[in-house]
Amino acid sequence: MSHDVAARRATRTGRRPGSVDTRGRILDAARSSFGERGFEGTTIRGVAARAGVDPALIHHYFGSKQRLFVAAMEFPVDFAAMVPRLVAGPREGIGERLVRFVFETWETPTVRPLIVGLVRSATTDPVAATMLRELLAAGPLLALTHAIDRPDARLRASLVGTQLIGLALARYVVAVEPLASAPIDDLVRAVGPTIQRYLTGDLARGEAAPAADPED
Repeated sequence: MSHDVAARRATRTGRRPGSVDTRGRILDAARSSFGERGFEGTTIRGVAARAGVDPALIHHYFGSKQRLFVAAMEFPVDFAAMVPRLVAGPREGIGERLVRFVFETWETPTVRPLIVGLVRSATTDPVAATMLRELLAAGPLLALTHAIDRPDARLRASLVGTQLIGLALARYVVAVEPLASAPIDDLVRAVGPTIQRYLTGDLARGEAAPAADPED
C-alpha cells in the first residue's frame, strides 16, 4: 500500500483510530460531559464527539449510557484509607480535618468533575441517586462514624454527607458567592464545628460531646 493511500484512509472519517487509550479518552470525555450536563443532558454521540471516536466504540466498551456513567464516576481516591488518619489526631479536630480533606480532594482536577456529575445526575437517574445515597449514608462516612464509636453512627454519617453534598452543590454547581470562591481555610473554620457536632456531639441537645474515654 502506498503512503498516499494509507494517509487517505487514516483521514477519511476524521476520527482517531482505535488505540490502547481509547477507553481512557471516552471516560475523560464522559466525566466532562456528566459534570457539565448531568446524566439527562449527556448523550453517547456527544461523548463520542468529545473523545474523537465513533459512537459505536462507546457501546462496544460500555454497552449503555448508564454503564458509562457508572464507570466514569469511579473515584480515583481511596476515601476509606483516610479514616485512620482522620481519627488519629485530637478528637475535637475531626470535623475540621474531614472538611479539609474533602474539599482539598474535590478541588483536584480528577475528582471535581466526578462530584459535580454525580450531584447533577442524581435528580434524573436512579443509578446516580443510588450512588449518591451510598456516598451520603454508607461507605467511608459510615466507616468514619463507626470508628469514632458514638451512638447513631448511620444517622451521623447521613448528616455529615448531606451537609457536604449541599456545600458541593452550592459551590460547584450553582456557584453561590461568596461560597463558590471562598478559600478552603475559610470553609474549614466555618463548617468544621458543624461537622464536628454531627460526628461527636449529642444530637438530641445539640451539644458537643466531650473527648470521651475509649471505653465509654
